[in-house]
Amino acid sequence: MSYEVRGTILGFEDTIKVEIEKVDELFSTMQDANNKAISFTLVNPYALREYSFDVPSDIKVLLDINANSNISVYNVVIIQNPLENSTINFLAPVIVNNDTKRVAQAVLNPKRHPDFGMTETIKSFKS
Repeated sequence: MSYEVRGTILGFEDTIKVEIEKVDELFSTMQDANNKAISFTLVNPYALREYSFDVPSDIKVLLDINANSNISVYNVVIIQNPLENSTINFLAPVIVNNDTKRVAQAVLNPKRHPDFGMTETIKSFKS
């Protein structure tokens, strides 16, 4: 499904439209619709841990989020070999408003979210 990028995806300021495709309950991919060479692996944080935060007000405005909005939240994964060494950035969630087909990346304050890291490994969540 295609989404309009509002704001920016960190490090990819020229990406204005993305396609998000679910791989399984844990992973999805996000690809730049105009440059297929730019692709991200995303993870469903709720499949790994307790993960809650207030969506920043600027992101609510950019994505036109209200109390009834159908939103999804993902985190970017940096794939490593082996896969268990891959890292997840919990401080910069990708937020999707499925109703408006808009996506933006928020940057959370680490002081307000000390339990969220920028480079937490997948293996740290294995039970």
